[in-house]
Amino acid sequence: MEWQNEEFALAGVNHLALVTSDMKRTVEFYTQVLGMRLVKTIELSGGRGQHFFFDMGGGNTLAFFWFPDAPDPEPGISAPVNAPGLGEWISAIGSMNHIAFNVPEDKFLEYRTKLAAKGVTISPILDHDDSELGVARELHPGVFVRSFYFQDPDGIVLEFACWRRAMGQPGDVIHEPKTAADRTGVPV
Repeated sequence: MEWQNEEFALAGVNHLALVTSDMKRTVEFYTQVLGMRLVKTIELSGGRGQHFFFDMGGGNTLAFFWFPDAPDPEPGISAPVNAPGLGEWISAIGSMNHIAFNVPEDKFLEYRTKLAAKGVTISPILDHDDSELGVARELHPGVFVRSFYFQDPDGIVLEFACWRRAMGQPGDVIHEPKTAADRTGVPV
C-alpha cells in the first residue's frame, strides 16, 4: 500500500515556476529537445511579461516567467555554475538547484543517447548509493537512483533520474538534520 499524507492530500507538483531570459528559446528547448507540450500561455497585463506552462507528464507542469526587467542570473548564487559531474553545483539558500525528471529505468540510457545526439552537454552517469561518496563506481544492487544532468539554454540544471527501488526502506532515514549553526564561515 502506498503511503498517504494524512494532513494534506498532495498529489505531485501542480507547477514549478522558473524565470527565463528568452521565452522563444525556452519554448524551442522544452518542446523540441525535451518533447514537452506547451499547454498554456499567458500575457501578463501592462507589459509585465509572460507566463507559459509545459506538460511534464503525470498531471504536473513546468512553468516559466519572462519579465522584461528581470535581473541577470548569478551562477554560483542564484543557480549552480554547472551540473553535478560537470563542475561546481552549489547554489545559494532559497535558490532552485535543479529539476529532476523521473524517467523509466529501461529508457534511461536511450534518453541519454538521444540528448547527446541533439547536441546537449550531459554529465557522466551518477549511480547514487549509500557509500561515503554517495556515488558508486559501478552499478550494483545498492544503487537506489541513477541520474545524469544537463542544462537548459538559461543554465537551469536539469536531471533525468530513475528510481531503482522504493524510498522509505529501513536505513533510508538515518541522518540528523543540520541547522543554520552547522554552516561554515557564516555568522548565525
